[in-house]
Order: sequence, then C-alpha cells, then structure tokens
Amino acid sequence: MSTRGIGWTLHGDGRNVVPGGYVAPDERLTWPRTIGIGAQHVVAMFGATFLVPLITGFPPSTTLLFSGIGTLLFLVITANRIPSYLGSSFAFIAPIAAAQSQHGPAGALGGIIMAGAALAIIGLIVHTAGARWIQVAMPPIVTGAIVALIGLNLAPTAKSSFEQAPVTALVTVIAILLVTVLFKGILGRLSILVGVLAGYVVAMVRGEVDFAAINDAAWIGLPEFAAPEFHLSVVGLFVPVVLVLVAENIGHVKSVAAMTGRDLDPLTGRALMADGLATMIAGAGGGSGTTTYAENIGVMAASRVYSTAAYWVAGIVAILLSLFPKFGALIATVPAGVLGGAGVVLYGMIGILGVRIWVQNQVNFSNPINLSTAGVALVIGIADFTWVIGDLTFAGIALGTAAALIIFHGMTAIARARGSEHVAGPEELESRDHGSRPSKLG
Repeated sequence: MSTRGIGWTLHGDGRNVVPGGYVAPDERLTWPRTIGIGAQHVVAMFGATFLVPLITGFPPSTTLLFSGIGTLLFLVITANRIPSYLGSSFAFIAPIAAAQSQHGPAGALGGIIMAGAALAIIGLIVHTAGARWIQVAMPPIVTGAIVALIGLNLAPTAKSSFEQAPVTALVTVIAILLVTVLFKGILGRLSILVGVLAGYVVAMVRGEVDFAAINDAAWIGLPEFAAPEFHLSVVGLFVPVVLVLVAENIGHVKSVAAMTGRDLDPLTGRALMADGLATMIAGAGGGSGTTTYAENIGVMAASRVYSTAAYWVAGIVAILLSLFPKFGALIATVPAGVLGGAGVVLYGMIGILGVRIWVQNQVNFSNPINLSTAGVALVIGIADFTWVIGDLTFAGIALGTAAALIIFHGMTAIARARGSEHVAGPEELESRDHGSRPSKLG
C-alpha cells in the first residue's frame, strides 16, 4: 500500500487465497471476486443495521445511506488499513427511545450528534496520548457491567412489542434459535436476519403486514432526511453510549490486528475519530449512530479475506440500495411482533455479552469490589432508575454507568488507602486484559 493508503496489490493469482495465508488489508482478489465478497459484507450487516431504525422509528433507507457513507469515511481516516463496516449501534436504542419521549426524533438526533462529537474528541486524545488511560479508567468489570445493563435495560421494550403479536414473535424467536444451531458458515451468523424473514412470512399469513407504503413509494429517490435539535437534558442519556463505542472500536482494532498479525494500535485513535465523525454525520441527516460490526469480522475470519477493497464495495452498495425508496418502504413494513421476537433474543444477547467480557478477562467476583460494582450497576440499569436535575434527566443506563465507574474506583481507592484487603486494581485488570477482545454491540 502506498503511504496515502490508496490502491491494493493483487493477492497471488487473484482467484484464490494462498494456502495457509490470507488476503491482507492492502491486498485484493480480482474485482469480480472482491465485489462478491463486498456484497457478502452487506448481507452480513443487513439484519442488524436495519433493526435499529425499525425499533426506533427512524427511516431505514436513511440509516442505510449513512452507514455506507460512514464506512467509506472510516476507510479514508484509517488510511485504508483497518477493514471495517460501520453499521447501526444497538447501544443507541435505549437513549434514542428516551430522548424521543422527551423531545421527539429531532431531540434524539441531537443526542446522537453529541455522542459522536464526544467519541471523536476521545479519539483525538487517544491518537495523541495513547489508549492506556482508557484501559485504566474502564477495566473489564466496568466495561462488562455497562454492556450488560444496556442490553437488559431494553427488556421492557421487547416485552411490549412481543405482546402485540405473540404468535408471530414466538415464531421469530424459535426461527432465530434454530438457524443458529442448524446452519454453519455465513447463514448461521445471519440468524437474526433469517429469523426476521421467517417471522415476516408468518406475519403476512396472519394479515399483520401493511403494504400500502410500498405502493406509494417511488422506485428511485433520496432517502428521507431530518434535522436535529439540541437539548441539554438528553446528555445524560447518551454519555454511556460513548463508553460502549470506545470499547467496541478498541476491541475491533485488536481483533483485526490479531487475525492479520499487524500492529494496528497506532490507528486506534483514528478509528475512534472516524466512528465519531460518522455518527455525527448520521445524526445530522436523520440516521442512527454507528459502530464497527462484529458480524463482518466473522465474515473475514471465515473467508480469510481482510481486504479493505471489499469494504469500499460494501459501502458503495449500501449507498446505492438507500436510493431505492420502495426498498426502504418494504423494510419499514416489518411488524411489531417480529421486532419483539428479535428484541427478546437480541437484547438478551447484548446483556450476556457483558457477562462474556467478565468471563474472558477472568474477573474475580469473590472480590467484593467487583461484586458491588456489577450488582449495583445492573439493578439500577434494569430497574431504569431516573434522576432529574433541573433540565437534565439521567435514566437507568446513565446512572448505572456512573455507578459502575464511581463504585469501582471509589471502593478501590478507599480499600488501598486503608490496606484492608488485596484489591485487583486497574493496572492488574489491564494486564489480565492484555490482548483480549471486548464484545461488540453491532
């Protein structure tokens, strides 16, 4: 690759992956094969990226457009060295719903922009000063608690949608679970998408799908755009999302580095800045916030093709698909029962991903500090505690996140000062976390 990160060299004969090797980020296969792999990345991100606007009420085509634009922006800012697709982040669902109840969709878009700006600033700091301070401030016990409470905080939303069409929702849940265990390869990793399609068919048979919007939509045209509004009261809703996005991006960089054998740590700050800017652009036009996608990491691991050329194809394909309003209208017809079924599985999986972070990093729950950090934070998040201070409203996710940070660092500092017991502090947890891969909320 050139110093500007432009262009790719042909891998081997361009037709097959060299035995025992892989297609590096600065390499590519022949263009027909690269286009096919890029289209596969679009399919991999499809179900998850569309679920967010369907759940939050945002226009699906708009979200798809900005996911494509964000992906291309990410590739440019990271100098074409980190293969990644930026899709809709599930971490935004709860704060968007809360912000919409207060200030409507425009207020939620303002919160998305503020979260993106904060992430971009953190990226700039990381690019300048390194990422160690993040690892010290957010050890695995804290990161896992935040991820877990974000998923479990959404349980009432899943229940509400499930109850609107319980038969369809139950079929969706069963289909997702069966596809996960029955199929290998890409189909097994697309269990959410396949489950939603199965639920959609059942909904059609039961007369729960309204096709009127499809007939009214044009074949070709721009997506529906919306302007944001900024309200200080939503800041507390979106701050925790920034912490999750930081963990997701760092985990993505480490995962790709481990798979390709390349040192990508110097690009961590760029990745954070790119995701932050992509989120800001999406919020400015009516799309949802973005994050790097674990689904696409799975595709790369299976194909051994890490070429960023495939992601350029994926981003361009996503943009082109967003220019077909009938396509977006079709996606928007997915009924509440299907979303409820998918939500039951998805939100539960997000919650357990937090637990997975604890397990992967061998968090010691015999330590009362870790036990208190996780326990209090989860109860606050699941019960959705709310604290109103003037115009500011802090809901369960924000308060749970604050509790995890304050309890861990506060109790650690006091225990060390008193010498009351051995405490696994940030430095020890960081060394235990060396080389780990935080789970995604993609």
